[in-house]
Amino acid sequence: MYKTLKAELKHVEELAVLFNSYRLFYKQEPDAEIAIKFLSERLGQNESVVYVTLNSTNEMVGFVQLYPLFSSTRMKKLWLLNDLFVDEKHRGKGISIALINKCKELCITTDALGLMLETSKNNMEANKLYQKTGFLLKQDTNYYTWQVT
Repeated sequence: MYKTLKAELKHVEELAVLFNSYRLFYKQEPDAEIAIKFLSERLGQNESVVYVTLNSTNEMVGFVQLYPLFSSTRMKKLWLLNDLFVDEKHRGKGISIALINKCKELCITTDALGLMLETSKNNMEANKLYQKTGFLLKQDTNYYTWQVT
């Protein structure tokens, strides 16, 4: 019924539609043109890995985007699970779990330490999903950010 595959440049325009919906969820302004450019650059320059899920009519209904990170102390790669989104009409059908499993497979095939992610404390569905799929909530570290103003 659903199939998950690694996205290629040929998928970018359709992926950008879902990407815009994802960004809207996070209260960002939609911009299909910039989304296409952003995704094309990430995939074209091998700066991220994107998996997409297609339904039985090959319509794209979900995606996950990962970025490589490295641990100097452990001298290994880590993957940042940065974006995960499933179209509202297709939620509750195991698509998010299938996408996370693809991410776990990527960790194994790239000899990485594992996955890292961040989600809002009030995103209850995401927090339940991550705990259900084996992620552990780290409570012994501080998370800091700095942004150019």
